[in-house]
Formats: sequence, C-alpha cells, structure tokens
Amino acid sequence: MYRPMNTTIPVEIASVLLPFAAAFTKPVWCHVQTLLMGAILTTGKCTVTSVLVVMGMNQEQHFQNYHRVLNRAVWPSLEASRILLMVMVKVFLPSGLIIMGIDDTIEPRKGKKIKAKGIYQDPIRSSNSQVVKASGLRWLSMMLLVEISWAGRVWALPFLTVLAPSERCSQQYKLRHKKLIDWARQMMFQVKRFPLTFLPPSKP
Repeated sequence: MYRPMNTTIPVEIASVLLPFAAAFTKPVWCHVQTLLMGAILTTGKCTVTSVLVVMGMNQEQHFQNYHRVLNRAVWPSLEASRILLMVMVKVFLPSGLIIMGIDDTIEPRKGKKIKAKGIYQDPIRSSNSQVVKASGLRWLSMMLLVEISWAGRVWALPFLTVLAPSERCSQQYKLRHKKLIDWARQMMFQVKRFPLTFLPPSKP
C-alpha cells in the first residue's frame, strides 16, 4: 500500500526513509517521519517533547499520538531492524565482508515502575582499582561494523537491540533467566533468518 512521504523532508533523507514505509500504517508513518527528522535536528536529550519543539510543533494539540508511536502503536520491530540492516549494508558495504559485533550498555534508570532494572558494574566509571555499580536497564545491541573514511575509524552502527532483564526481575516474575550470551545467541539466530533481500534504489 502506498505511503506518502512528508514533502518537507529533504529528498536525500526521504530516499533513505522510504523503504521503512511499508512497516507502518499510514497514520503512524506520518508521525514516524516527524519523529525521525526531529531526532536528527534535536541537540541535547532526545525526547518526544524536544523533537516536537525543534519541529515547531510544541503547540500540537494531539501530541499524545507521537508518544504512542513508541509505547502503543503496533509495528513490526524485527522487520524494521531487517530493513535498517539492509539499508546500511547498501550504503556502507555494497561489496565485501559483512562484519557484525555485539555489545551491552547500561541505561541509568530509577523508579519502582522500571521492572527489568538491575544493579550492574559500570564499565565507564569502573577501573582496575575501583568497581562502580550502576542501577538501570541492560540493553544488548547487534551492530554493523563499517569503516567510515572521513572519520578515519570503524563505527559500530546498531540495528537490533534487546532488553536483557536482570536476574532479580526474572526470579520475581518466575521466568527463566537468560545470560548475555543466551541473548547474543538468540540475536544471531534471528539475524540469520532475515531474508537477504537487498533493497533496490528508492525514489521519494
């Protein structure tokens, strides 16, 4: 089904976003385009509110519809991850080996409603002589490793991220606790099942 592009989006960006249109319903896709453009333009903490402000929509009456894209709207996240991977391969690695990496990161979060949080060692603030603990959510990301010529280094570009609940959370909800290696194995099997269909040139 045809999904119109936002005419205020530059053609160069629209051509990159267009492959994702099929993963969303028409109303959600309109909101997604606004959120993506705002995320690119926003400086500092990137929240839905700051995105709407930078897009000149701080007086938007139906602002809740933009929040719902992330917390209520139904869209296939795995399909979006697959499309993102295909787009990045097409742009950065049109030929040669495809190398991926997996790493975890701690998102500092507090509050009783944050169910999956745990206490982890902070790899940034810890040293050989001192171990610093941090409370938050542990995310595991699979990334495409590409050499960026103008940066002079290899960048890790995430395309698939999963939440790894703490052991305490698993015990509380009587779930089998998965270690990071278990999550990493599951992610690799998932990516292996992605259809290797590379995207044709897109026109906005």
